Parts: sequence; C-alpha cells; structure tokens
Amino acid sequence: MTAKRIVLEAIGVSHFFDVSRPFLQRLVAREQKRRLRAVDDVSFAVPAGTTFALVGESGCGKSTIARLAVGLHAATIGEIRFENKPLSAARAQPALRRRMNMIFQDPYASLNPRWRVRDIVAEPIRAFTLATRPNEVQARVGSLLAEVGLTVRDGDRYPHEFSGGQRQRVSIARALASEPEFLVCDEPTSALDVSVQAQILNLMRDLQRRLGLTYLFISHNLAVVRHMADRLGVMYLGRIVELGPAEAIFRGPRHPYTRLLLEAIPDLEQIGRRRTPVGGEVPSPIAPPSGCPFHPRCPLANERCRIEKPAYTRTAGVEVACHAVEEGRERA
Repeated sequence: MTAKRIVLEAIGVSHFFDVSRPFLQRLVAREQKRRLRAVDDVSFAVPAGTTFALVGESGCGKSTIARLAVGLHAATIGEIRFENKPLSAARAQPALRRRMNMIFQDPYASLNPRWRVRDIVAEPIRAFTLATRPNEVQARVGSLLAEVGLTVRDGDRYPHEFSGGQRQRVSIARALASEPEFLVCDEPTSALDVSVQAQILNLMRDLQRRLGLTYLFISHNLAVVRHMADRLGVMYLGRIVELGPAEAIFRGPRHPYTRLLLEAIPDLEQIGRRRTPVGGEVPSPIAPPSGCPFHPRCPLANERCRIEKPAYTRTAGVEVACHAVEEGRERA
C-alpha cells in the first residue's frame, strides 16, 4: 500500500505565552518573567484525506495547536510543516496559504454581523482572486451555499437571522471558498444543540469524501471524535500522552488519563455500572508538576512518576507516555 502524502506535520513543537506583570512592577517586586507553556514538545502528522483529532480537558493546549497549525501563532520551539515546507514559508505564498483554512468554535462570533452572508462567503474568493467578475463571484457563492445545505436566497440575509447550525454552515461555506485542502476545525460543534451537531458532523464527513479534505479536528467530546477521527491524540497539560489510530485507542486505551476520559462517555448499554470520574484539578501550566504532569491525579502514580518525565512507549501502532504502561502496571 502506498503511503499517503503528509499534509501537515508538527515536529517537537512547544509554545510559550508571556504572562509576566509589566516590567516596572516586576522590577519593584524583583520578579522574574513568567511563561505559560501551552504546548509542550508535541509531534504528529496528518496524512492527506484523513482526520486527525486532538482531545482533552479545557486548557490542555488543543486550541493553541489549532492556531499554530494555520500560522496564527508561531512555534516557540520546533517546527510545523505544511506540504513539507515550513509553515512560515507556506503562509508567505498565497498559492499555498489559500489551501488551508479554519472553522471556528462560535459561528456567531466569527461572522461579521454587518455583512450579508453573500459578502462573507465571497471575501476569500476576492482575496485570493479566484474569480474577478461579479457574476462569477456570485455564482461561486451560490454554489458554496448549496454545497452546505443552504440556498442562494440565504445570501441576502445577515448572520443574526440564522440558527446556530445554519450559521456554522455559513462558516463552513466561507472556509471552503478559498478551495482549501486542509481545514482546522476548532470545536466546530460545541456551541450547537446535540441534534444539530450530528447534522454538521455528517456534512463535514460528506464534504471530506467528495472534496478530499484533510482535517485537524479539535474537541473535548470523545463521542464526537469517535464519529470523525482516523487518528487520535489525547492531550494533557500541553503534551500528547497517547497517540495512534482512533479505533485502537477507543477499543483498548492504555494511558490512565485516556481511560478516565472514556469512562465519562455516556453509554446506554452500561447503565448502572460504576464509573470513575477524572478527579482533581488540572495543574497550572505556569508551574506544572515535576515528572509526569498527570501524576497528581493518576491512580497508578508512584515515586518514579513524580520525578521522571515519561518517554513514549510504542505498542501496536499506539504511542503512550506513561511509566505504568512501560512497566506493565496498568494491567495489574
């Protein structure tokens, strides 16, 4: 079988945010600069035509990776490559830049409330000069609206005149307007009702099949991810703790954090079974714990977990950063 072309690759990526107080206040208080490590040494690859999903609790760094993937942030350490070129170079070339786009979490906040939908969807077409004549632009807008389940007449309306699901369809139409191959989907259904979520997810799956799209899918909802993902990365405190084929991880999770997350998925077949919730609070990324970052909440933690950062252990195509897995203690 021929290996699929890699569309996006992250190589040892870390990203810091400066959260220090102003210089004079630090000088008076004799404080050092404070840095928040939002992403910690993350590596993954997204083959063409597939969906790579990142999941984890709020604050684990998923959305930061989403912004790194489209160049809204620059990596502090490491490199992100798009089509085997450094992302900084790709973003400087319009022909490559138009081949990536993003679908945001809140469709109402990401759409200009003063523009009609036809102008919102037409903006990328004009920006990348994919069409110049007004009739060509409007024909393309009408085609895009129809592709996401709206009508040409919907182009005359404003975002506030639509439901949440319809607004997200407008956002998807706008994302497709530049004719991209790669889409970053940052919690695209979390602001929607459950019934509408299913419609949007099915639409995205259908578009992927028909247009050959590649997705980086960000979510905290494992039930949604199971419906979408080919490969899965489980994040905790800025680091991927388990990485591999999505079905393999769902079928046999290895990392204690992944197991606890899967315990939280509603399952009608297991009503009455005792579940173990994820206990404790996520530590501060400004002052993360030593050793394994999950050890303060982990039921399998020992002294080694408290002092030594775990390396990745690879088993059956799944990579796990956990001392308990390496030592075989998770099966005890």
